[in-house]
Amino acid sequence: MTSAPETTTTHTGRKRPGRKPHVSAGFVVGWIVMAIIIVISLFPFWWMIKVALTHNANMYGDFGFWPKVATVVNFKRVLGLATPAEQQAEVPNQIQHLDFFLNLMNSVIFTVVVALVTVASSALAAYAFSRLKWRFRDLVFNIFLCGLMVPPIFGVLPNFLLMKQLGWVYSWQGLLAPYLLACPFGMFFLRQFFLSIPEEVEEAARLDGLNQWGIFRRICLPMSIAPICTLLLIQAVFAWNEYMWPQLITHGQHAQVLTVALASFVQNSPGVARDWTGFMAAATLTVLPLVILMLAFGRTLVSNLQLGTSGK
Repeated sequence: MTSAPETTTTHTGRKRPGRKPHVSAGFVVGWIVMAIIIVISLFPFWWMIKVALTHNANMYGDFGFWPKVATVVNFKRVLGLATPAEQQAEVPNQIQHLDFFLNLMNSVIFTVVVALVTVASSALAAYAFSRLKWRFRDLVFNIFLCGLMVPPIFGVLPNFLLMKQLGWVYSWQGLLAPYLLACPFGMFFLRQFFLSIPEEVEEAARLDGLNQWGIFRRICLPMSIAPICTLLLIQAVFAWNEYMWPQLITHGQHAQVLTVALASFVQNSPGVARDWTGFMAAATLTVLPLVILMLAFGRTLVSNLQLGTSGK
């Protein structure tokens, strides 16, 4: 009679008091592999920060995981806050060539314009492919999706020739023009969310007197604010890290973004040691905004990306 409650407790799945949960070998191996992957992924960032905090004279002799004599002088040099004596002590007979704040402002302008315009055009195109009925709609959408399979490097030469014919080489127009149309990924991503909006909501809005533009602006956009913000974040990260096209189409300080300026910063004249510590300090400052963005919105980004693959 007394064994019945124990049997019931076992069948209901309740854990007996004092019994430790079983940990399988696969669970332990999985966590070990994950830890190794995390260490491998984070080690370059740790080394970048370590070199940025190292004196230039000690860079080739200090191989520990933390500099023996940490310093912030490299960050001061990059930001233009170092005294001439500090600059000469780190890199003798060399002039600072990085205008960090100007290049930072160029990167911010480039990132904001590309992210906003790309997301706006992608939202319009995604709405047309998901809610409007027109001939050959699915065929045209599949053709656009084929753009996801074309490596971006293939478009560099045609775009440069076009910008040259328009006279937009070494200008803001040439820098921004190739990014101002809807991107295939953005159209596909937002289309999945527009397809998930019930048609009854659209029909009710049409009965209330809204036209197609009103339905898009007052119904679809507010209901899709989360994926739109996610796409904005993705495009902002992409634009901030873009290098090849800005390096090809810009020259000098005019419209030069931070990634291109960093490449020019480390290319010194022959016979002079390259300023790797200053370069790592500038790279750390460049990566810092992206790290803050991903820490703040990383979980939302992953959840919205998973939801975006469940459309019709």
